[in-house]
Amino acid sequence: MITGLLIILTIVWSVFLFLKGKTAIHMLQLNSYRNERLFRWAKENLRKVFQIKEIIALVAFIPLLFGSEIVGIVTLIVLYGLTLWLRKPVQEKKKLAVTARVKRQIITLSIIFILVLAAIAHMIYHDWPIGGILLLMVLTHLLAYAIVVVANLINAPIENGIKEHYYKDAKRIIDSASQLKTIGITGSYGKTSTKFILDTILSSHYNTLKTPESYNTKIGVTITIRNFLKPYHDVFIAEMGAKEPGNIQEICELVSHKYAILTAIGEQHLETFKSLDNIKKTKYEIVETLPSDGVAFLNKDDENIMSYTPKNDCKKVYYGIDADDADYQATDIKYHNKGTTFTVVNKAKDISATFETKLLGKHNVYNILSAIAVAFELGVPEKNMMMGVKKIAPVPHRMEVRKGFGGLSVIDDSFNSNPKGSKLALDVLGTMDGYKVLVTPGMIELGDKQYDYNKQFGEYAADVCDYVILVGEKQTKPIKDGLEAKGYPTEKTYVAKHLNDAIGHMQTIKRSDAIVLLENDLPDTFNE
Repeated sequence: MITGLLIILTIVWSVFLFLKGKTAIHMLQLNSYRNERLFRWAKENLRKVFQIKEIIALVAFIPLLFGSEIVGIVTLIVLYGLTLWLRKPVQEKKKLAVTARVKRQIITLSIIFILVLAAIAHMIYHDWPIGGILLLMVLTHLLAYAIVVVANLINAPIENGIKEHYYKDAKRIIDSASQLKTIGITGSYGKTSTKFILDTILSSHYNTLKTPESYNTKIGVTITIRNFLKPYHDVFIAEMGAKEPGNIQEICELVSHKYAILTAIGEQHLETFKSLDNIKKTKYEIVETLPSDGVAFLNKDDENIMSYTPKNDCKKVYYGIDADDADYQATDIKYHNKGTTFTVVNKAKDISATFETKLLGKHNVYNILSAIAVAFELGVPEKNMMMGVKKIAPVPHRMEVRKGFGGLSVIDDSFNSNPKGSKLALDVLGTMDGYKVLVTPGMIELGDKQYDYNKQFGEYAADVCDYVILVGEKQTKPIKDGLEAKGYPTEKTYVAKHLNDAIGHMQTIKRSDAIVLLENDLPDTFNE
């Protein structure tokens, strides 16, 4: 009878372990397959790693103390079974992408689990003490995240070898495209929007290819080159992101770019960069790696860009709004319900032209201005530029104006958030007519300054918003403190447990003139 119960327990335990292993792999993927990041996340989310309902499984050992082996086994079967039965489907913002790497991770993890299963079968067959069998089962499920890390370490040499092969192949492809004009774009913010804008403008005159969505890592750029770059492409636009020094240089060495756009430099990813000086140096890798005949396009209004002196003596073209001595300056900026109009003055050619765009916000003018400067440099006819700017569609979740949540007017800026960008988003909200609502979980990855920046965000929101919905009690406390510091009415604030709660509450605002700013949407790893 005991053997039969142990077999039933093993089956239920295996299903439970499979589901927990899948969740652990998902978290590993969301942490860029970096073990140290997964450990950091686990440390900050111990209740998710060691859930109460899983720890309760330890009560199965109590009957063993009194010699009741059958009761102990049945207790564990019931506890695992109830956990599976009562398991609620989790709404994931970003589902597990079952890539080739994930498949390899699953295979390695499965081999480890099968070895544990074989050990359990051996213990059952040779009549090992029941306590030892149950302990191995419970420890395995409690340490599932650690086992995923072990599987990742085992796979590391294979993954590194595969990536190195891909990098060399991508380098071969791009080096063989001798006539290709490659443009690199980086910055603490604005790089993805600028990429889409530049592609829209240049595609009016050239065959262009850009890295899709927010592909901005070395492997993301590599995948784009290997899968999509063709001999007929004239221009390749590569977005370059970084979370630590050297990341930009690696991508630059891969793509051998001749043109570079540096949109802005700000305090972001401070947990890994540690200081603003490290961020400046890293972002400027896109300039320092340009060839002698390369051209760098730099935002002259950005004090952090201008405070750094690059060693590369390549040509530098400056654009700006406030800087009167910029090579390209945007003037006469006007916002309206259909978008924005502004004039661009090209100082070198002593010409000016007026542009219209559906996009809103001063930051978008900067993004478009940088793209226009590149287009002038690459000889795109002025009429094509105007047509291209007029065609620019909002990048999804980046100051995208739309209807949603029961017909509400929404400014969707949920892709990401940073101190400067969040303020600019509130500036745009402030220009709107109507009942202004902010929905936000706040900003992350700002290191020791995270509290201060979020509190400042709350203080600024207090001057702009008629109603504020905060998502997550712990992570939005600094924003709440900022609101309270400005004497913001508590009845005009709602703290939601999660995004769905926030959306539900948002729909209770029965005002036809309501306009909602969605500022940031944290990944699943930050769900409270």
